[in-house]
Amino acid sequence: MRLASLTTRELIFPGISAPDASSALRALSERVEEQGRVSDSQQLYRKLCEREALGSTGIGSGVALPHCKLPGLDEVVLAVGISPDGVEFGAVDGVPVKVFFLLISPDDAPAAHLQSLAAISRWIKNGHHRERISDMEDASAIYQILQEDGE
Repeated sequence: MRLASLTTRELIFPGISAPDASSALRALSERVEEQGRVSDSQQLYRKLCEREALGSTGIGSGVALPHCKLPGLDEVVLAVGISPDGVEFGAVDGVPVKVFFLLISPDDAPAAHLQSLAAISRWIKNGHHRERISDMEDASAIYQILQEDGE
């Protein structure tokens, strides 16, 4: 599965500036709503915070994979946020997060949610991918990398 199949160029947000994890999640939620992919950024933010309360989705090496399921969603949505300065996110290795893969799935599609998480995880495991996009400022260039780099 190519990650580009889960997102659009408009859902790639370079230049995320946030002082902490909560602010980063709020900024991403608002941007996803601005693109018309969710109708209520507050609901998305609350769901993401509920998930983070179970344990940080900061998976290490400057990457976080915040995710949740939302009722009323028609398809899986992936937003990618880049924070040039990094955000303290409680990651397992303590490294500030520069790359956010925000995954939102319909609440009635658990298999699609798990398949998408697995695809993102495989992509992230290739450190070359992370390094290529972690300092990029051009959403189109990031999207191009997601298009080119499939399994």
